[in-house]
Amino acid sequence: MKRYLCYIAIISILFGCSNEQKEDYAQLSKEAIVELPNASDSVAIAKIIKTADMRFRVKDVQQTKEKLSALIKAESGTVAELNIQSIVQETDKVPYSADSLQEITAYRKEGTLTAKIPSEKLDEFSNTIAKMAIFVDQQAMKMDDQQLNYLSNKLKIQNRAEALHTINKLATRKGTNVSTSWMIKDDYIDKKIENMSIDERVKWSTITLSFYQDHTIHTSIVANDRISDYGPGFFRSLGLNIASGWNYLKILVLGLISVWPFIAIILLSFVIVKHLVKKEREKNLPVIKA
Repeated sequence: MKRYLCYIAIISILFGCSNEQKEDYAQLSKEAIVELPNASDSVAIAKIIKTADMRFRVKDVQQTKEKLSALIKAESGTVAELNIQSIVQETDKVPYSADSLQEITAYRKEGTLTAKIPSEKLDEFSNTIAKMAIFVDQQAMKMDDQQLNYLSNKLKIQNRAEALHTINKLATRKGTNVSTSWMIKDDYIDKKIENMSIDERVKWSTITLSFYQDHTIHTSIVANDRISDYGPGFFRSLGLNIASGWNYLKILVLGLISVWPFIAIILLSFVIVKHLVKKEREKNLPVIKA
């Protein structure tokens, strides 16, 4: 009797696992099958991604940046990236007063702006920007057709959904099939996100604007950082030099006094030698007889 009860318990456990397994796959299938795309509709819709870039010269970079921001906002666009920098070409400092210098800097100001504009307004927006420029260095537009990639992703999404249906119907071993189901579902989500990204880039075009102004000269008064310019004036320097010379003279006199014995010996030797030389000359002179 106990043996039959064991068999009944095992059958009940297996039956419960099977029902739980089917419920899991049903839930996975239900979450994955959000929509079954129509291939003919996908082919009929163009998926053109537009990108553009321009480089141009303007009168003032800062004012141009403000005008561009206002224009982008008026077109319901958004600024994705903005960068303005000043590139120093040359700088110099010249005397201005006793304690200050005039700093002269030659620099070039440049700006880069990346914006997202509704695709249908991109051409009109580019023409407006060209009219703002003093000179347009370069202007380009690229159109990338993603229609086939979009259709491929949709068909793959449909295949993943159908595969989940099949796994749900033929589920036998829970571990292996659940792992396969999650892989299919992840791939389904990836393809879904890719198509959402394509839709977003089709709707909003990206334009990169590079603008610059002519070289500009900037002058400013700064503190004199040349230490040599902070020396004393002429008369003060004259007094300092006289005092310094007197000190050197005292040092010289004191030095001579400290070596007077050597000086005395040298003088005495010089006198003796001179006397001997004179005596020798007198001795060698011829005697003249009257």
